[in-house]
Amino acid sequence: MRLSAEPAFVLHSRPWRETSLLVEVLSEHHGRLGLVARGVQGPKKQALRAALQPLQWIRFDAVQVGELARLNTAEALDVAPRLSGEAMLSGFYLNELTLRLAPRQDPAPELYEAYGRARVRLGAGEPLAWTLRRFERDLLDALGFGFDWANDGDGTPIDSAARYQLDPEYGPRRVLSDRGHGDRSRAATGRGLLALAADRAPEVDDLPGLRRAMRDVLAHYLGPRGLKSWDMLAELNRVSRPPNQNAAD
Repeated sequence: MRLSAEPAFVLHSRPWRETSLLVEVLSEHHGRLGLVARGVQGPKKQALRAALQPLQWIRFDAVQVGELARLNTAEALDVAPRLSGEAMLSGFYLNELTLRLAPRQDPAPELYEAYGRARVRLGAGEPLAWTLRRFERDLLDALGFGFDWANDGDGTPIDSAARYQLDPEYGPRRVLSDRGHGDRSRAATGRGLLALAADRAPEVDDLPGLRRAMRDVLAHYLGPRGLKSWDMLAELNRVSRPPNQNAAD
């Protein structure tokens, strides 16, 4: 199969053999693809190497051969966001989460659009925690794992004054007390879930609960092996933040 002028976002790139790269991209029409870029070393290939860096938006031509596609040409469609610190870790998180959960060669146009929106928000310096929660919601929805965020698993409207755990199979499940009905420390506020459903920025106090509840859902689909970016963010929190304050909150 030939891929011509296919838009994509670069998720990951690593050296392969002496002069080549293995590149993972999220393409507009074909989902996540693995590309082999041969012979990209040397001064004449500098523009191509730059186009194949993570977070770059590109257009490429390739030929699909088995699991991997052979890259013929690629060009950058814009300038990738210049990120540092927590924003850079957040970009790494977007890429790692997409790599782990999006299957190869399975078209996911909604995920492609969601990634593009999150990338713009990171580059614009929008609040990181809200940017990441929106992307997590959109990724789950695009891959068929999402919920009706405004209602619990039984279809009852979310109570803004209550707390909810996110059960991957059931949906939002109300936490009735600290004894026998769920862990409130892992629960999201109803107010936060309603904000997520309405795509409205939550109150600051609602963001930590949303983060923890969403992480439990993502961990269910990721399996026993977590994300490197989670470990990196945890370490950043440990060395740079006061107790009970998190960089991703």
